[in-house]
Amino acid sequence: MPILTILIGKVYTRDRIVIERYYRKSTIGEKKNMKISTKGRYALRLMLDLAVNDGEELIRIKDIAKRQGISEKYLEQIISYLKKAGYVKSLRGAQGGYRLSMEPKEYSVGMILRLTEGNMAPVRCLEEKEDSCDRLDSCTTIRLWAMLDDAVKSVIDKVTLQDLLDWEMEEQKKREAEK
Repeated sequence: MPILTILIGKVYTRDRIVIERYYRKSTIGEKKNMKISTKGRYALRLMLDLAVNDGEELIRIKDIAKRQGISEKYLEQIISYLKKAGYVKSLRGAQGGYRLSMEPKEYSVGMILRLTEGNMAPVRCLEEKEDSCDRLDSCTTIRLWAMLDDAVKSVIDKVTLQDLLDWEMEEQKKREAEK
């Protein structure tokens, strides 16, 4: 079977700058899924953990990592994106840690995912404004992709961190009732 090879990025190492080509190889006919990366999923879990454990004290990455079963180093990378975007506040030092900058109801899932994942459009021609596709004027399938894009946006932009927090509390009550 033929193989499609698409350049999807470059990476730089710490020791020396090395440009490596990463290729996504897909066999024709092989099923591929649209997926949210671990960075996006973990960012949501991190933000939810901050919301669940919100209180007087700041929350340490070490504690989140332990509760969530995620590498502390990976969470540090993710929290830096969230901090730069103003989604979390931090304090350094022995009593330091993190907390949400806003109320959970003020964060949509879409805000968090777009920060970590970039544009959530299913196809490139919906990501950019104009002249992104030579076939746009005659493309029949653009309608399908636009419908899919609208459906995804209608969910991720509607659901808030508060909704996730409420769902988490419901799940906790169920687990406690089962004991």
